[in-house]
Amino acid sequence: MKTSYKNIYDILKLNRFIVLTFVIGAVLTCIVSVLMVIKLHKETVGSAFVVNSDGSVIPLKLVSQRENLNVEALAHLELFHRYFYNIDASNYESNLEKALWLGNSSVDALYRQKKVDGVYNRLLQYSLVQKVLSIESKVDIQHEPYKFETRTVFEINRGSVTDTYELFTTGSLIKVDRNFPNNTHGLLITDFFEKTLKKIRTDESRKE
Repeated sequence: MKTSYKNIYDILKLNRFIVLTFVIGAVLTCIVSVLMVIKLHKETVGSAFVVNSDGSVIPLKLVSQRENLNVEALAHLELFHRYFYNIDASNYESNLEKALWLGNSSVDALYRQKKVDGVYNRLLQYSLVQKVLSIESKVDIQHEPYKFETRTVFEINRGSVTDTYELFTTGSLIKVDRNFPNNTHGLLITDFFEKTLKKIRTDESRKE
């Protein structure tokens, strides 16, 4: 016949077994978790960095950001130079308005200077067509502001004569808030300067 004391001992033994089971399970879970974290850390360290050309180590996330920045910077410069220099009597006002959204006061100052010099009046007076043929830019994205140099080749059609020019421009890019649809890349051109301009070809149409 079981006494009450024996029942108490049985209950205590059962409780101890349950407690030990939970403790052992918790310890095993912690050990497995630590091992998994260590393994994940080693894999991350081994794959989350790349070696730059100068031997420095760069996180892949930063590399991805820089690649995206480079693409957007080149697209921004392409868009600006096409708006600013690909103009004729019918589109110059709308194109220049779009271009001014992509640059700061240095772009506006150049636009005003060209206006004072009669560039746009001649465009209207002689029905000139200024067409961009190619745009090539180089951007240093290591440090902001990002300095750039752009080579733009464009032609001016004067009816019987078409002159082709090569223009080099320089400046810097800074990050700003994106503005849709006026400035979708979130970049702004500063210190814009027309460095050199030279005529590289003249084509004449001869009537028989």
